[in-house]
Amino acid sequence: MLSESNIAHYQENGFILLRQLFDQSTLNSFNNRFLDYASGEREPTKNMSIMKDVMVAKNEIVAESPVHAINKLFHFENDPILGNYTQHPELLRAVSQLLATKDLYSLVTNVFNKPPNVDGRHPLHQDLRYFQIRPANGIVGAWTAMLPSSRESGCLAIIPGSHKGILLEHKEPDWEYVNFAFYGVNTDEAQNRVHVEMQPGDTLLFHPLIIHGSGHNRTQQFRRAISAHFASGNCTTESGDWKSGTQIRHIQAD
Repeated sequence: MLSESNIAHYQENGFILLRQLFDQSTLNSFNNRFLDYASGEREPTKNMSIMKDVMVAKNEIVAESPVHAINKLFHFENDPILGNYTQHPELLRAVSQLLATKDLYSLVTNVFNKPPNVDGRHPLHQDLRYFQIRPANGIVGAWTAMLPSSRESGCLAIIPGSHKGILLEHKEPDWEYVNFAFYGVNTDEAQNRVHVEMQPGDTLLFHPLIIHGSGHNRTQQFRRAISAHFASGNCTTESGDWKSGTQIRHIQAD
């Protein structure tokens, strides 16, 4: 699926954008399922967390609806609809090419929901900060827009080539409102970031050391995305058998 130039772009820049990887029907199924959970119509599956935005949790604003209150849905691997994201054949083919293996594991699954009228920023960070497995080159993140993601609605911003550096120190930013576990880094390269605007179905694949974040949603629409990380079966960790974790799923790409 990926051309040699695609793979070379990923290796040089740390990310690649695949347009229209998911069709609208599939996105609708993901979106409707998320809304079922966010509205309280469906009980969370085992290990799933549905997290409120910090401004709502601290009673700084009153959410217009239950969905307006949600920052993200965490760990959807036990849901049969959302879990299909990590089984998508074309996504898996692309990931397997980047990792040079068909023996894959899904690690972390999220639906990111950025409502209007909340701070909603995610500071510049590296996803490897959240993982113990290594090497970093054995991990790929996937982020698919469910709704339009523009600079005005707080799209992802990425510093190309920053994956060639080291894992930086992460701290909670000195902001008035910071969502749970939204740590950030200080970097002189922040001015080099590029904003990746995406339409529904567009999918960003990125290296876990790439420095990225997102800004405010300044529109009156939601910005929403579904995401997962994948690791090669060749990855290891000092803390034991990472493959037996409760949120880990073994996936065999075609």
